[in-house]
Amino acid sequence: MVILTTRLCLLTLAAALLPAAEPIRLHPDNPHYFLFRGKPTILLTSGEHYGAVLNAAFDYKKYLDTLAKDGLNMTRIFTGVYREIPNDFGIAGNTLAPKASDFLPPWAPVEGGRFDLTKWNPAYFTRLRDFITEAGKHGIVVEVTLFCPYYRDHMWTSSPANAANNVNGIGAKATSTEVLALKHPDLTRVQEEMTRKIVTELKEFDNVYFELANEPYFAGVTLEFQAHIAKVIREVDSTHLIAQNIANNHQVINKPDPLVSLFNFHYARPPIAVAENWALNKAIGFDETGFDGTHDFVYRIQAWDFLLAGGALYNNLDYSFTVGHEDGTFAFPGSQPGGGGVNFRAQLRILRDFLAQLDFIRMKPDASVLQPLPEGITARALSEPGRQYAVYLHHGRVLNGFNPHYVVRTGRQQTGVTLHLPPGNYTVTWWDPKKGRTAHVESFPHTGSGKTLIPPQYTEDVALIVKAR
Repeated sequence: MVILTTRLCLLTLAAALLPAAEPIRLHPDNPHYFLFRGKPTILLTSGEHYGAVLNAAFDYKKYLDTLAKDGLNMTRIFTGVYREIPNDFGIAGNTLAPKASDFLPPWAPVEGGRFDLTKWNPAYFTRLRDFITEAGKHGIVVEVTLFCPYYRDHMWTSSPANAANNVNGIGAKATSTEVLALKHPDLTRVQEEMTRKIVTELKEFDNVYFELANEPYFAGVTLEFQAHIAKVIREVDSTHLIAQNIANNHQVINKPDPLVSLFNFHYARPPIAVAENWALNKAIGFDETGFDGTHDFVYRIQAWDFLLAGGALYNNLDYSFTVGHEDGTFAFPGSQPGGGGVNFRAQLRILRDFLAQLDFIRMKPDASVLQPLPEGITARALSEPGRQYAVYLHHGRVLNGFNPHYVVRTGRQQTGVTLHLPPGNYTVTWWDPKKGRTAHVESFPHTGSGKTLIPPQYTEDVALIVKAR
């Protein structure tokens, strides 16, 4: 028994001396993508609406198990300083709108439904750490979004940081557009303390990174506030990635924060943001979509289009995840702003499998490989010239306006694509983004210039991989 006890102590000591796993980071050979647990990584998911931790009624173990079974590797959570109420944004079963009895913020609850912002809530941090642990077991990376603007007044009046909801009188003088702007020292101090606490609690995990604020281009969130929070993170943690949400649709980043490694965009369709900011040599993410109706093909096209344009991350809001339907089977109403569900996640798995065929770290966006296509057809290509090519073709026409997006032609198609390839021997494999790899494989010698490839018949979109033999 003494020998056994000694051995156990030695094993425990050895484990304690082992270096912690390196957190997800930009890939050193191609910082447009990630390196996670020793493997080149693109983050791809269709996840719940960010309430998995702050909503105590949500069974996150079943949820994470579902994501893993569906072959997805990312989810996004909010911290609890912001929440919604039922039917905000027309979302049925909104996981970010818990019942009052199920709301779990970082601060300690007191009688009367209020919170003490000078004390932490042990139940919250136990749940947060267990969530990250469970995600890590499944190889799922968690984006922890620290703050969110208060789009509507009732969102601010329901926040624990509002003086009406805490016993400390903090936030008494702030309006909803002043909360995330460094204008009120009492609020800023609470925000700093919360950031330090959450980052400290999660320092040991390799499957987490921190986003400064969700959609900070709304409701008065300032760049100065975001830069300040980035510095607070770095005071505590020098290794985990920091992400910044830049804009809806697209925007050229002229003065990037040097502490930021991942620049996120929402509703980035078409994926102009990738090309505009490629020269930054940082990862570009499509971190939220889900307000373009309920059809699967709308979001499938957005995912393929963005990642084949060189993006590093795609995150779809999946409204089939609700309390009681953590397996993603909620039959959401047709009035829902977005979609998701079992069939859609199966289609994202096909995209994952497609990307797994590529040595994408050695590839980059390459429009020069494509011959111009007929109007109303869009193509994206990644290439390692002379070695490997990935091409995606869809029948979406851009409808410009406040929110540019695709109008998609859904009939049967068989549009060929002409590629400019150097001389060599090649094999082409066609993929149906709805059904997976097809039986349509061909090999050909090529003497140079253009090579026209004709796919099997398809609807909406088709993809191919060309590799040198």
